[in-house]
Amino acid sequence: MSDARRFAQVDVFGAESLKGNPVAVVVDADGLGDDDLAAFARWTNLSETTFLLPPVDTAADYRLRIFTPGGELPFAGHPTLGSAHAWLEAGGVPKNAGSVVQECGVGLVELHRDGERLAFEAPPLLRSGAVDDDTIAQVAGALRIRRDEIVAIEWVDNGPGWLGVLLTDAEDVLALTPDFAVMDDLKVGVVAPQPEDAETDFEVRAFVPSLGIPEDPVTGSLGAGLAVWLIGSGRAPERYVAAQGTALGRAGRVHVEKVAGRHWIGGATRTLIDGLVRL
Repeated sequence: MSDARRFAQVDVFGAESLKGNPVAVVVDADGLGDDDLAAFARWTNLSETTFLLPPVDTAADYRLRIFTPGGELPFAGHPTLGSAHAWLEAGGVPKNAGSVVQECGVGLVELHRDGERLAFEAPPLLRSGAVDDDTIAQVAGALRIRRDEIVAIEWVDNGPGWLGVLLTDAEDVLALTPDFAVMDDLKVGVVAPQPEDAETDFEVRAFVPSLGIPEDPVTGSLGAGLAVWLIGSGRAPERYVAAQGTALGRAGRVHVEKVAGRHWIGGATRTLIDGLVRL
């Protein structure tokens, strides 16, 4: 008979319940093989499913593996927040009071409590800077926009492979109807400033068809990459809130703050399903 393991489904980054991005978390995944992890992630059919394991690095509180329906990721943001939330709710006690240290494919990621929200430190970019002309043409074609509608474009890859695209205003972002066949294996995050009287500062959308997720509702890893780029280039203040998921009927809110050279990406976390899964 399959083992019963503690399971939680956590809503992350939502302005209110059911308005964020869910992550499925197997709290005790020790002993499961790679095929088991991949099969369960395909079965949940969420943008990410995570598995909590004992750490290998003695500095970490736990180790996390992150799967999409299409494969494993070295890092992802909303699964990091949701998994830390589930670990703490399951009785996890950090080695160092005031912070949680996650071990994952990109190394160690620190989290802390930001008021009522959890926040993770943006990991270093694995790829940054200029994008070649052929890729820019592919992105414009995939987004069905003209090349001159792209205000700026850079690699903002902290693990998943993100490419950041800046447009003129939020309405341009919300009007996009991408051609996913042209996008192919690119992971494209699109951002633009909101009007001055808006509740949030930026509107964001994330397109990742190659991972089985045509559009991700709310994306912490992209939010982290965009924060490093936008703040570093003077296009965003050191503290702001980005909206994401509007086009999907969600109300994601990604809270960004740069403190002492460190970029913190925070959001609400709520357990909506708590029980057992047999794997």
